[in-house]
Amino acid sequence: MKRPDSEFAALLSEHGALIARIARSHESDRGRAEELVQDIHLAIWQALPRFRGEANLRTYVARIAQNRSVSHVARATRTPPQAPLDAFDEVLPSEGQSPEDAVAERDARRRLERAVRELPLALKVAVTLALEGFTPEEVATVLGISASAVGVRLHRAKAALQQRLEDRS
Repeated sequence: MKRPDSEFAALLSEHGALIARIARSHESDRGRAEELVQDIHLAIWQALPRFRGEANLRTYVARIAQNRSVSHVARATRTPPQAPLDAFDEVLPSEGQSPEDAVAERDARRRLERAVRELPLALKVAVTLALEGFTPEEVATVLGISASAVGVRLHRAKAALQQRLEDRS
């Protein structure tokens, strides 16, 4: 696949939000999440010439983002921890929403995203992609595992998330 600037800009326009959400699911510090997003963009730019079209472009992008995020987490575990900042407070309400509904939705999203961040890595990855609308087969492709293994991970993640959210109610 060619990678002229306009095509790459279109790819980022279409998949930028997905990339950012994957990055934020692995990094709670806002500044480091932005650095991770930039690192993912560079990795995608470098990988595009090798894209053969065997998979969906969205899946290809998600896999690169996922792999880069996992590498980021691995590097971060080797450095001293810093106090995390809440990276998910930029949720904007839609036009027709009341302020009360917007606050309730933002609170629910923050609680869910915080609970997702606390999941073990294997569950966090699967549920993050599922929440992005990936089918179990697409998640399996991104993670390099079977669709049935994805189903097991999603089932376990759902149970863990329900428990965490109930505990915080």
